[in-house]
Amino acid sequence: QVQLVESGGGLVQAGGSLRLSCAASGRTISDYAMGWFRQVPGKEQEFVAAISWSGTITHYADSVKGRFAISRDNAKNTVYLQMDSLKPEDTGVYYCAGKGIFNSRTIYTAARSYDYWGQGTQVTVSS
Repeated sequence: QVQLVESGGGLVQAGGSLRLSCAASGRTISDYAMGWFRQVPGKEQEFVAAISWSGTITHYADSVKGRFAISRDNAKNTVYLQMDSLKPEDTGVYYCAGKGIFNSRTIYTAARSYDYWGQGTQVTVSS
């Protein structure tokens, strides 16, 4: 069983940056595809970014491409989401998610594909 804990959220002005972390415990996530999602009350959960367990494959939602960067440090059992040039529409609760897989190059963009989820961290971007 994997436990995921997000941190690094907060309040930031538009144009600012935040770095989210997702620390895993219970087992290694070095063979897990990982992803970040966000949700705003009243709206559906939205895919943000995904990374293969090898770290060589990444994918981003069009809305964050060029501004956000997902990375992982398997030695630290942690996944990161660097968020730059933040906009008010980036506001939401950010969740990390993981799925154990065999293929080192597989990524998932659908929330239903993931087996493990963190509790979320709030990101608020003021205009």
